[in-house]
Amino acid sequence: MFYRLLSVVQRQRTSRGWQNWSSARSGVSAAEAHSVTLPAQAQVVICGGGIMGTSVAYHLSKMGWKDIVLLEQGRLAAGSTRFCAGIISTARHLSIEQKMADYSNKLYHQLEQETGIQTGYIRTGSIFLAQTQDRLISLKRINSRLNIMGIPSEIISLKKVAELHPLLNVHDLVGAMHVPEDAVVSSADVALALASAASQNAVVDADGRIYIRNWQGGILSGGFEKTPKPIFTEGKNQLEIQNLQEDWDHFEPLLSSLLRRMPELETLEIVKLVNCPETFTPDMRCIMGESPLVQGYFVLAGMNSAGLSFGGGAGRYLAEWMVHGYPSENVWELDLKRFGALQSSRTFLRHRVMEVMPLLYDLKVPRWDFQTGRQLRTSPLYDRLDAQGARWMEKHGFERPKYFVPPDKDLLALEQSKTFYKPDWFDIVESEVKCCKEAVCVIDMSSFTKFEITSTGDQALEILQYLFSNDLDVPVGHIVHTGMLNEGGGYENDCSIARLNKRSFFMISPTDQQIHCWAWLKKHMPKDSNLVLEDVTWKYTALNLIGPRAVDVLSELSYAPMTPEHFPSLFCKEMSVGYANGIRVMSMTHTGEPGFMLYIPIEYALHVYNEVMSVGQKYGIRNAGYYALRSLRIEKFFAFWGQDLNTLTTPLECGRESRVKLEKGMDFIGRDALLQQKQNGVYKRLAMFILDDHDTDLDLWPWWGEPIYRNGQYAGKTTSSAYSYTLERHVCLGFVHNFSEDTGEEQVVTADFINRGEYEIDIAGQRFQAKAKLYPVASLYTHRRRKDDVELSDLHGK
Repeated sequence: MFYRLLSVVQRQRTSRGWQNWSSARSGVSAAEAHSVTLPAQAQVVICGGGIMGTSVAYHLSKMGWKDIVLLEQGRLAAGSTRFCAGIISTARHLSIEQKMADYSNKLYHQLEQETGIQTGYIRTGSIFLAQTQDRLISLKRINSRLNIMGIPSEIISLKKVAELHPLLNVHDLVGAMHVPEDAVVSSADVALALASAASQNAVVDADGRIYIRNWQGGILSGGFEKTPKPIFTEGKNQLEIQNLQEDWDHFEPLLSSLLRRMPELETLEIVKLVNCPETFTPDMRCIMGESPLVQGYFVLAGMNSAGLSFGGGAGRYLAEWMVHGYPSENVWELDLKRFGALQSSRTFLRHRVMEVMPLLYDLKVPRWDFQTGRQLRTSPLYDRLDAQGARWMEKHGFERPKYFVPPDKDLLALEQSKTFYKPDWFDIVESEVKCCKEAVCVIDMSSFTKFEITSTGDQALEILQYLFSNDLDVPVGHIVHTGMLNEGGGYENDCSIARLNKRSFFMISPTDQQIHCWAWLKKHMPKDSNLVLEDVTWKYTALNLIGPRAVDVLSELSYAPMTPEHFPSLFCKEMSVGYANGIRVMSMTHTGEPGFMLYIPIEYALHVYNEVMSVGQKYGIRNAGYYALRSLRIEKFFAFWGQDLNTLTTPLECGRESRVKLEKGMDFIGRDALLQQKQNGVYKRLAMFILDDHDTDLDLWPWWGEPIYRNGQYAGKTTSSAYSYTLERHVCLGFVHNFSEDTGEEQVVTADFINRGEYEIDIAGQRFQAKAKLYPVASLYTHRRRKDDVELSDLHGK
C-alpha cells in the first residue's frame, strides 16, 4: 500500500503550485478512494495521511515491514500539513527536538534523489533575531547545543544580519543567530512533493512573534499571536482542514510586526491571508508512543506547528518503537504517558492551549510555569501553605511549593522575576536550606506517585523480584532503593519500595511516573487475581521532615525513641503521630540529609501538619519547598529520574552498582544487558561538577543542558544543576563520554579517565572551569566548613 501511494503522488506532481496541484489531487484521490478495497488485515494500519503518518509508513518500510495500510479520511496532506510554512529549523530548546529536526533536514535533503519526486528542498539557512539581551542569551544557549551536535550555527553581528538579509530593519536588534543549513521545503504527503521554494535566508523574529521566508517570488510570513482563537472545541470532525474566513483585525499585530521588520514591504500587495487551524498540546511538546490502555496502539500527533521540522525524526523514532519495542533515543519528554486523564478535560485543554500557542515564541527562561489549568491536583495542606507564603509550581497537574516568601518580601517583584542570572529567590532558598541543615524543615511532597502491590501468597515478591533490579526479599519494615529496568538495562523507573509485610509492598516513584509506571507494571504482571496493584497516590499526604532536629520533633509527637539505634536508616514503621494512627514513617528524605518521610492518610493530614509545626517551634521549624530540596539533593550527588536518569541510563553508568543483585543469581529484566556491560565497560558515566571560576552574582547560571568539555573536547551535557549553599559554588550533574578524537566513536569511560581530565562547562558560549567528582564531597557528610576551608582535594573523586 505504501508504494502504491508513492506512485499516486508522483502522478499528481504534473501541476505546479498548490492550488492546481490540490485540484488535480482531488479527482485522483477521490476516485481511488472509492476503488481501493481495504485488506481484511494488515501488519499495521496508520490513520492520517499527513507528514506524520507518511513518515511513519516510510520508516516502517525501511525497517522491513511491508504489510502497511495508510488511511486518510479526506485527501492526502489535506490536514495541517497543507498549510505548513515549509521552514525546517533545528534551533530548538529540547535536545530530542533538535535531534528530530536535524534528522528531518537530512532526510528531506536526500529524499528527492531516493524517490525521484521533487520536494522543493532548498538549503536557505535561518536567521533568529534578538530584540533583548535575554533573548540573545537564549539564542546563545541554543547555539552551544547546536554546535556540539555538529550543526553549523553562530551568533552574528547586526552588520552580518544586514548582509545576509538586506531588507531587514535591524535598528532595534541586539544580536542574532545564523543557522546556515536550515532549509525550506514544500510540504506534502509521502514524498513531500510540492512546488519549488526560493533560496534566501528564512527569518525568525520571536520577539516580534513572526517568521518570514521567500515563497514563489514573494514573501510568506506568519506568526503566533498573543490572543489565539480556539476552534473545534466541541470535537467537530472535518474531512479536511479548510482555510478559515479572513480576519484582518486579528492578523494586524503580526502584520505590523512584519512591516516594522521589513519596511519596504509597505508598497507591496498582499495576495492572500491564510487563516488555518493547528493543533497544540498542553506542554508545547508533541505526543508520541504506545497507549497505556491499548497494547499495540501508537500515537504521533500534536506537533505544535513544527510538524515539518519534526516529521522525519518523529516518524523514525515511532517506527523504531513499533518494530523494536523502544526508540533509539530517550523520548520521555514526548511520551504519551506523561499525560493522564486529568489533561483531557475540554475546559482544561481550551484554556491551556490558548496559553500554549503564544508561548511558542515567548522567551523561555529557567523555571517558568504555566498559568492556566492550575490548582487541579492539590494536597489537603494547599490552603494552609498558600496562606504562609508558598509559591507554586505544577508537576503532572499537582501543585508543589517552590519556596515560601517571608512577609517582608516584595511578592509582586518576586513573581515577575525571570532571568538567566541569579534569581531573586536566592536568599529565600538559602534560608530554607540552612534550616534543613541546622534545625528542621517541612516539605509537602504529596505529589509523589504511590502504589501498593499485594498478593495472597508469594506472588507479589516473585514478580517484583523479576521487575526490579535490587533484592526486595528483605525483612518487613525495610526500604530498598531500586530501579525498574528495561531489556537494555536502562531505567524505566527509579523508586523506593518498603516491605509492609510478607505479602505487601509500598512503592514510591516520581510524580510524572504515575501513568508510565502503572502501564509498565500492568504490562509485565501476570493476569492473576491473587496479585493486586493499587494506585494509592491520592490516599496519602507526604511530609518530608528534614534536618538534625527532625528526630526531636517526631520523638515528642510519637512518644517513641527515633534515634538511629531505635529507628535505623531506610526503615519503615506505622506509628501514631499526635492523635492520628497508621502514619507510615520512613527514615529517608530523598536529599541525603537526616530526617523522615511521613505518609499520612489524607483525613489526618491537617492535624499531623499542625502538630508537627506546633511542636517544632521550639526546634526552629519552618516550611521549605522543592528549590531547597533540589539544592540539597544535587550537592549530595542524588540523581533523579526524568532529569538525570532515563530509559537509556543503566545503574552501572550512574554509580549504582550496589542497587543491583547481579551476584545473587536471580533473574530480572535487564540482567543480561548489565552483565554484558559489566564485562565490556561503560561508555558514559554520571559525574558531579563543581564550578571554580564562576561568579554567582555576575555570571550566567547553569540550569541544564550545558555542554561539558574535557581537555578542550566535547564530552557530554549537564542534566541538572543547583547552587550549593554549603560549598558556595554551583554544582552540576552530567554524563561524561569518551569520544575518539579520530573517529568520534564512543569508547569506554573509566574512573581514571574521569579523574584525569580538566573540565569546563559551557554556559551560553562562555566556558567555566569545573572539578569533576564521582562521589559527593566528603565534608558534606562530616562537618560543615566555610568555602575557603574546603580543600581542593575534597573536590576530586575518591
